[in-house]
Amino acid sequence: MNKVFLIGNLTRDPELTTTASGVSVCRFAIAVNRNYTSSDGERQTDFFNVTAWRDLGERVAQYQHKGSKVAVSGSIQMRNYEDNQGVRRTAVDIIAQDVEFLSPKGTAEEGTSDPAPARAPAAKKKPVLQAFEDDSDIPF
Repeated sequence: MNKVFLIGNLTRDPELTTTASGVSVCRFAIAVNRNYTSSDGERQTDFFNVTAWRDLGERVAQYQHKGSKVAVSGSIQMRNYEDNQGVRRTAVDIIAQDVEFLSPKGTAEEGTSDPAPARAPAAKKKPVLQAFEDDSDIPF
C-alpha cells in the first residue's frame, strides 16, 4: 500500500497549468515540521513537492496561497530524470488524492490583503441557581 498523510504550509503559491489534452494540474510544495528537535534544539523541516490533478488542483490554486496550512493525503511517486549537467537524479513527488484546507478563511497567511477582523469573545451569561426550600425528596 502506498499512502501518505502530510500536514504543512505551502512554501509558494500553487502553479496551475493545463496538459496538452486539457487536463488541469496544480503543483505546489509544502513544508512539514518533524516531531522532534535536533541536538542543537532546532526543529527540522522536510519539504515535499505535491501534484494535484483536475478539480482538486483547480480548487487548491483558487483558494490556497503561500503560507496556507493544508493536510494532504495521497501517494508517493518516484521519478528519474537527467539534469542540465547530465547527472541522473531521482525526485520524490506526492500525488494528492485529497487536500484539506486548514487555514481559517480570510487570514493574512492565505495571502488576502484584508484579513477578517478579530472578534472579541462574547460574554458568557452565568446560569441562575435556585435554592430548594425542602430537600427531603432528594434521594442522596
